[in-house]
Amino acid sequence: MNRTLAMIAVAGLMACGTAFAQQTAPPAPAASASPKEGSVNDRRADQQQRIANGVQSGQLTAGETNNLESREANVNREIRDDRAANDGRLTAQEHKQINRQQNNMSRSIYNDKHNAAQAHFGNNEVGQRRENQQDRIANGIRNGSMTAGEAARTENREQGINQQVRADRAANGGRLTGQEKRQINHEQNGASRQIYRQKHNAAHAPK
Repeated sequence: MNRTLAMIAVAGLMACGTAFAQQTAPPAPAASASPKEGSVNDRRADQQQRIANGVQSGQLTAGETNNLESREANVNREIRDDRAANDGRLTAQEHKQINRQQNNMSRSIYNDKHNAAQAHFGNNEVGQRRENQQDRIANGIRNGSMTAGEAARTENREQGINQQVRADRAANGGRLTGQEKRQINHEQNGASRQIYRQKHNAAHAPK
């Protein structure tokens, strides 16, 4: 009888302990919230989405994307420096300044996507590789695995290759010689490795 009572008491204590542990356990961490609509980070993410879509659709040329991403990288540095100088926040004046710059960026993206300049890749091997590289860059911009600075450097390199292809074709009746194709292929291999490294390194676009 005494043993039965002791067992009941132990079971009761264990149940109380479990209930107490459940009540005092720290709450699970909340999922990270998306940037507040209209905030600096929200607008930054939106602009990068628009650039990525323009790259993938061919509405933005490599030169246009290089220019846009260089400007975006400058804005990002300014935001980072301002926050570092002010305990992680932006002052009201800094908010206004960044907002003006983002407004200018937004207009530039719209104008570049709706002008006559388009990225033309062609149905040949060189054109297909260029299109594939641009798709990979667009995906890197879209998912944040490429920073604005990385995208600008890569698009600057792509712009150089595109200018070389255009000049070679102009000098050869619209075609590329076997030697020119090999040279372009070599340069595209280098650009491909650069895209891979940038998408897999520790640098990521700020959220």
